[in-house]
Amino acid sequence: MSIVSAVVTFVIVWWLIFFMALPIGVRPQSDPVPGSDLGAPERPNLRIKVAATTVLAIALTALIAWVIDQGFISLRPGNS
Repeated sequence: MSIVSAVVTFVIVWWLIFFMALPIGVRPQSDPVPGSDLGAPERPNLRIKVAATTVLAIALTALIAWVIDQGFISLRPGNS
């Protein structure tokens, strides 16, 4: 897998995991500020979610690269 393919794979995997992690552990505000959305989270814990997402995305990208490099999945036409 080329470096460009690895970076693109990492970015796609990172965003997918991040969007899956966003609703985890989120509670609505107990005392909402007037004018704010009632569904806005009190503490979204974004730093923890970004860190966990990055670690998982690196591991999953490495796994995807290994699977492709081993030939289990071929992305080239004509190769099976």
